Amino acid sequence: MVSRFRNIRWAILPALAALCSLAALPASAAPVTLSYANFPPAPTFPCVQMERWKQEVESRSEGQVRIDTFPGGTLLDAKDMMDGVIAGQADIGCLCMAYQPGRFVVTNATSLPLGIPNARVGSLVLWDLYQKYQPQEFAGVKVLTMFASAPANIMSKKAVQSLADLKGLDLRASGGAAEILKAWGANQVGMPMSATPEALQKGVVQGLFSSLEVMKDLKFAEICKYVTLTDTVIYPFAVVMNIERWNALPPAVQKVMDDLREEQAEWTGTYMDTHVQESLNWSRDTHQVTVISLSEAEKAEWNRLLQPITDQWVQSVGTDTFPAAAIVKDIQALIQRHGR
Repeated sequence: MVSRFRNIRWAILPALAALCSLAALPASAAPVTLSYANFPPAPTFPCVQMERWKQEVESRSEGQVRIDTFPGGTLLDAKDMMDGVIAGQADIGCLCMAYQPGRFVVTNATSLPLGIPNARVGSLVLWDLYQKYQPQEFAGVKVLTMFASAPANIMSKKAVQSLADLKGLDLRASGGAAEILKAWGANQVGMPMSATPEALQKGVVQGLFSSLEVMKDLKFAEICKYVTLTDTVIYPFAVVMNIERWNALPPAVQKVMDDLREEQAEWTGTYMDTHVQESLNWSRDTHQVTVISLSEAEKAEWNRLLQPITDQWVQSVGTDTFPAAAIVKDIQALIQRHGR
């Protein structure tokens, strides 16, 4: 009998030892949860890129981080985005620098009428410009990526085929587009994009000046039966993170996010360009929208009227310590490099 109990005891001891060793191991760390605020509605391209970035980070970090996304201004609105992230109201935020032209001077130079042909080129130009100049206005945050909208075009209730057609036309636009429309003889009307459909229906505005994905995403093709291709100017965006939250991340997660910065910029630009073309095709096929291309001579005249905008920007912001003319030349060189 004693022998039998001794055998049982020796059989149990290894199992007990294994249990003790497991208890001594640290528990797996819970994933870091981050909040990501965005201001436009969920179907729009800034939010599409947000969801793609979230999925890539969560997958590549192998569960070390979870990201909760908040589109549509549910956590922070457009103008409060940068300060809200700095204050910790959101861990990550997406902002459009064109909404605060005096604050983001270097990066907003990409919204000058310099001939950026599409969103992919614009996104890569913007990222390279940020990398070179490291503007002080971003010193208080971690920049996770930057990207650009597709160039702005005219969507209107009446056909615009010449400057004469555009003269006196009330168009919704934001940021530096006011100067562009003024140079062409149109009137810029500032309002949230969400208020624009009602303004169009009531005749407060006769159209808008923006990138063409909104024809489908926001159903402007139901009201604006004409698109005039100007491909004039892009809107720059940045995704920024609260610096304390960034510093607290595991190094492996930081590396995942750093490795995604330029990749995300190019992905977003490419997605945007594809989506704009889809939106244009959908508008033609579903709502019989007429797309107007300007003649070479007409387009050259429109562009000529915009040159003073860039000249004035260089004169007004250029100082001995701020190389405005060099920034413009850098943008033009980057357009050539990435447009090949």
